[in-house]
Amino acid sequence: MAKKDRNGRKEFVVFGLGKFGLSVAKTLADNGCQVMAVDSEQSKVEEIANGVTYAVCTDVTDADAIHSLGIRNFDGAIVAIGENLEASVLVTIISKEMGIPFVLAKAQTELQAKVLKRVGADKIIFPEKESGIRIANNLVSGNFFDAIELSSKYSMMDLDVPAEWVGKSLRELNLRATKKINIIGIKQKEEFEITPDPDMPLTEDDILVVIGRNQTLTKLAGGN
Repeated sequence: MAKKDRNGRKEFVVFGLGKFGLSVAKTLADNGCQVMAVDSEQSKVEEIANGVTYAVCTDVTDADAIHSLGIRNFDGAIVAIGENLEASVLVTIISKEMGIPFVLAKAQTELQAKVLKRVGADKIIFPEKESGIRIANNLVSGNFFDAIELSSKYSMMDLDVPAEWVGKSLRELNLRATKKINIIGIKQKEEFEITPDPDMPLTEDDILVVIGRNQTLTKLAGGN
């Protein structure tokens, strides 16, 4: 999900503004993303209108209506329509056909998940098991598969060593003081070092396993 608007902000479209879709849309917007929120119910669109970039009321079962939204160059689509599997399938297919590189779809059963995966969804989410806020933060950071929510404020995730840290040691960087994060280990190829040498220079191939506040981790991962 590398594309961004001319101001460097990622662009997402959220289809379906139930509890889950609303949570994702608001959190993406709060993280500085351009967000288009779409639902077939006017009341839901009005509820979020002031919190996102665009709020659109349209028929999500109408292929022409979806095409007319102008989402071809968006970074990602979140299909959170709910119980209407037909609409979820249609939106997923069209989003992929339009070239959206990452489509995350909500499913309520394993069967729905298999269907949505088959028609092109890159990631399936079961809202009962996942936090919409956590998912949105991970979409922003680009580390969707790496972050683990420890609480509403803190997460643990894998972090590629930033270019400016390469060649420096953990002692030299003093990340707890300078970045407010804790390093709990380093992944080096097939090895995981849980007590890394604080004086060993970091390499560009190292992956740091870090714990910190969600906002801090998002910034480190390049979300803003």
